Amino acid sequence: MQESCCPRGASQFTFFRALAAEKLDWSKVEMFHLDEYVGLKDTHPASFRLYLRERFLSFAPVGRAHLIDGEGDLDATVARLGEEIASAPIDLALIGIGENAHIAFNDPPADFDDEAAYKVVDLDEACKAQQVREGWFESAERVPRQAITMTVRQILRSRHIISCVPHQVKARAIQHALAEGVTNRVPASILKTHASWDLYLDRESSSLL
Repeated sequence: MQESCCPRGASQFTFFRALAAEKLDWSKVEMFHLDEYVGLKDTHPASFRLYLRERFLSFAPVGRAHLIDGEGDLDATVARLGEEIASAPIDLALIGIGENAHIAFNDPPADFDDEAAYKVVDLDEACKAQQVREGWFESAERVPRQAITMTVRQILRSRHIISCVPHQVKARAIQHALAEGVTNRVPASILKTHASWDLYLDRESSSLL
């Protein structure tokens, strides 16, 4: 494994603990961050940068981590990330699936055709509600309106994709993603088109299949 991209979410806690415990030469790994809120300080409990530093990077010292800074010049950040990822194609992408079937912060209706690597997006109300339920924010009003996210096209450029999706709250999203056709109303459904996608569910998240 050389280049990878990492998600952040409550459903990823156990997976990250197991991954960080692997006896790998992490210095050979270059990591790209999937998404980050716009305007949120990296000391805020909901900051994805803080999450990755505390829950993964402190245990798995990768050679280089491309974390997303959502506080500065957004256009410059998006352009820089695009240049960096173009020179380091992703071998392995770890992609969670949200309650509204989002992947990264590509909420429905997701843009499946944007060729950029990263972009700024508006967060939908269902996505904000998930962040509140998971305890990251006190209310939907406190959730940032925008985020920087890796695009769907960029995710699909990854050589291999793994999705670990536990818990009952994800069951409906999994049902729609697997049982229905590919549609931007269910962003995760596009993962079915990837030649090398592994999906791991538990009893609860697979309960509607």
